[in-house]
Amino acid sequence: MTTTMRAIRVDQWGGPERLRLVEVDRPEPLPTEVQVRVHAAGVNPIDWYASRNIAYPQTRTLPFIPGWDVAGVVSEVGYGVTTLAPGDAVFGMPRFPHPAGGYAEYVTAPARHLCRIPAGLDFTEAAALPLAGLSAWQMLVDTADVRPGQRVLVTGAAGGVGHLAVQIAKARGAYVIGTASAGKHDFLRELGADEVIDYTTADVATAVHDIDVVIQMFGGPTGTADLRTLRPGGILVSAQGAWTPGLAEEAARLGVRATDFLVEPDQAGLRALAAMVEQGTLRVHVHTVLPLTQAASAHEVGSQSRTVGKTVLLLDH
Repeated sequence: MTTTMRAIRVDQWGGPERLRLVEVDRPEPLPTEVQVRVHAAGVNPIDWYASRNIAYPQTRTLPFIPGWDVAGVVSEVGYGVTTLAPGDAVFGMPRFPHPAGGYAEYVTAPARHLCRIPAGLDFTEAAALPLAGLSAWQMLVDTADVRPGQRVLVTGAAGGVGHLAVQIAKARGAYVIGTASAGKHDFLRELGADEVIDYTTADVATAVHDIDVVIQMFGGPTGTADLRTLRPGGILVSAQGAWTPGLAEEAARLGVRATDFLVEPDQAGLRALAAMVEQGTLRVHVHTVLPLTQAASAHEVGSQSRTVGKTVLLLDH
């Protein structure tokens, strides 16, 4: 059996033009790790930021294989692994924010960064779920502890994280308001959003009020403006806090709370998402499917922020 594999690699930091298809050594699992034969790899905004070395540059060096969302089949297990076995179909977001090398035919990962794929998901859908799904779960459940009857505002609600956050908040009994351009409103209503606001024509900060939890996907002035939608004591959980200067100070001035957020590998969270899929309360929407060789096109399309749901790369073995 060959000891090499195909992968998309960045040899110089930059845009999509820096993504190259190369042949590299296949990684071998260390103790407590598994090797996964990747069938599909999800695409996320962090992928093109990382390829430009913008986000968390201290975590990576060149050459760099992008990608964190993976779905595939366990092909080998390292010493000490007891939870997975060769042949298991798994999905996950290993090592984040450290490199996982998801845009490749094989990856290695700590066994407990992965979860078995639930019934009802194929490899493509499973690859679209981990990073966005764990972000939504950890923001809503672990950080904000959303409860029945609360009012939740999800910004960028038709995006990768947003469309899953709408469903998770609804499943927890919240009243959900989502922001999106007008063409995406029907999609959000199908997911269960109670209200949808066109952020291109309305000032969300004045149109919405008495919110308990804001899931904030945008940084800069928008991030601080959305604090005004919160009721006293409400919380804004920001996925862009590092790019929102003055967020904590403005929250304190208004008598509300704000916290930065960065998703972490989390097997318990993956299992919770898998359970929701099996119960029929969560579905992941895949907008675009491309072969691994078109990773550059996936980055070009995704960076325009027009995608509904997720983009996934397929690998042919």
